[in-house]
Amino acid sequence: MDFQKLGLMDPIVKALKQAGYTAPTPIQEKAIPPALAGRDVLGCAQTGTGKTCAFAAPILQRLSGSIPKPRVIRALILTPTRELAIQIGESFTAYGQNLSLRHSVIFGGVGQQPQVDAIRKGLDILVATPGRLLDLQVQGLLDLSHIEIFVLDEADRMLDMGFIHDVKRVLKLLPKQKQTLFFSATMPPEVMELVNSLLHNYARVEVDPVSSPVEVIRQSLYFVDKGNKTKLLAHLIRTMDIPAALVFSRTKHGANRIAQDLNKDGITAAAIHGNKSQTARVQALNDFKAGRIRVLVATDIAARGIDIEELGCVFNYNLPDVPETYVHRIGRTGRAGRGGMAISFCQFDEQGDLKAIQKLLGRPIPVVEEHPYPMVVLEAAKKDKNGRPVNAEDAEARAAAKERRRQRDAENKARAEAKKAAAARKQEKEDKVPAPVEAPVEAPAGNKRKGKKKPAAAAPAAETAPVPTEPVPKAASNRGVRHGRLQDTAPADPSMPVVDFYKPNPLDSDVIMDATARLLAPRKPVRPAAPVPARPKAEKPKKQSGTQAAKPEKQAAKPEKQGKKPRKKAKQPKADAGAEQAAAVLKKKRRRRDDRPRPMEAPLRSDRQKDSTEHKSLMKPYYMNHEED
Repeated sequence: MDFQKLGLMDPIVKALKQAGYTAPTPIQEKAIPPALAGRDVLGCAQTGTGKTCAFAAPILQRLSGSIPKPRVIRALILTPTRELAIQIGESFTAYGQNLSLRHSVIFGGVGQQPQVDAIRKGLDILVATPGRLLDLQVQGLLDLSHIEIFVLDEADRMLDMGFIHDVKRVLKLLPKQKQTLFFSATMPPEVMELVNSLLHNYARVEVDPVSSPVEVIRQSLYFVDKGNKTKLLAHLIRTMDIPAALVFSRTKHGANRIAQDLNKDGITAAAIHGNKSQTARVQALNDFKAGRIRVLVATDIAARGIDIEELGCVFNYNLPDVPETYVHRIGRTGRAGRGGMAISFCQFDEQGDLKAIQKLLGRPIPVVEEHPYPMVVLEAAKKDKNGRPVNAEDAEARAAAKERRRQRDAENKARAEAKKAAAARKQEKEDKVPAPVEAPVEAPAGNKRKGKKKPAAAAPAAETAPVPTEPVPKAASNRGVRHGRLQDTAPADPSMPVVDFYKPNPLDSDVIMDATARLLAPRKPVRPAAPVPARPKAEKPKKQSGTQAAKPEKQAAKPEKQGKKPRKKAKQPKADAGAEQAAAVLKKKRRRRDDRPRPMEAPLRSDRQKDSTEHKSLMKPYYMNHEED
């Protein structure tokens, strides 16, 4: 059977042929048709059987039918490790090279800005690890409301690494109506519980027995003491002429130690684990794929996601405490039906882990007895205070971590003490050096106040001592140069004007005299308001009858008829004393209002007073004119 019979379109089939796929694997043959039909799929298959193509090809074909504008994320693939995410991204690039779909990979350990820029440009497919995905979603940089297809890859590994809570948080962000593709190498009860809550009317695809290794991998077991494992590893790499080997260590400290020992023995090696930066991990993996290093030492974080073509051998330097992890480790070799070899080392206190692995496999692992470093230490493992056996590798890793923590604390303490000592030396230096004393500025003569003596200034340093000045000539002082301020600015030529560059001091004598002149300058009398014309006592009207009192009004009206100029504001005479008293009070109020001082800054145009400089008699001693000598 070929890929066209599975229902895949020609651009995808052409890309698969260019990637080296000639015929579909069993998992691809069984998973692609229901995935193309839009059904949920539960794929149970071990690593190296082509699971990535089983879900990548249907996603590409389903999303290529119509591309919305603007682009939104319609497919999400969630993976447990960064290496696996990068590998899946490379697969989408290879399978979708003839399509116009966009995809991107996001994971932690690197800067998020390039990933955010790729999301903002518009994506159709997103491959992500749970941590960085939730981080971007919390920041509001990611929208998962348009997801049509959701893929959970390596679900059992998600549980082993403690990502189950993150997976549940991601599921709450996705739409209820979506297609779900669920793939796992093993099916423990926790995974089945998640399957029952997530999948609906799904198609179960199971290729090999659960947790069984690929049949083409040759397995072997070596019993060796802990101290001789690195020697045996280097011996086997040389004698078997292994060009590239992947070595799995139980701890991060062990991975670093193994890589250092191999490099000392002349075998190029590098370590990758969770404490390494993403850049260092990618660089080590690329060097291993390119053949620049011969051995790659990794912890279980790299047990999945490393897809290296023609990887011939995998070493289990330490047996895993979880039996399913053994299957994932050896699955890094024998990819896509190729042959491979898995070699495991077992020390005396790891025999319990060995029994659990053989029970899972359903058969014993062949033992190689003839080798130069046989196991001779037959001591039971030490037990902790609770009676549980203590693994030697774990105890060594904890001791190394404790020592590193002690060294780090000592370095931090020394750094803090050095910083404190430097601050103390700086403070002591500042206390010893006296503050620079400025040279005293001689106050002008007019600025001296009675009753206040200026405190004597300390003797200035030799370099800051003021240069003695000669007395100012009388001609220069008459030109407005202030004594003690600008002696050195007086020009030699009397015809040259003297310029004072200092800002006027409001307490200088000329400024004070100028203000005094303003106060003493004569002011024009304020023009009073026109008073109410008072009637002479002689013309005071006597009490008359109504007919006689009306005669003056007729007489006053006669001049108007004859063309004479009428009086201004002719008023009715006030007949009683109350009216006269009211007029007197009004006049007094006007006088008080006119006597109030007006602001000097904005005088009225009608009674503007002259500036003090306009009174030559007052300001002549202080403002001399050069033309008047």
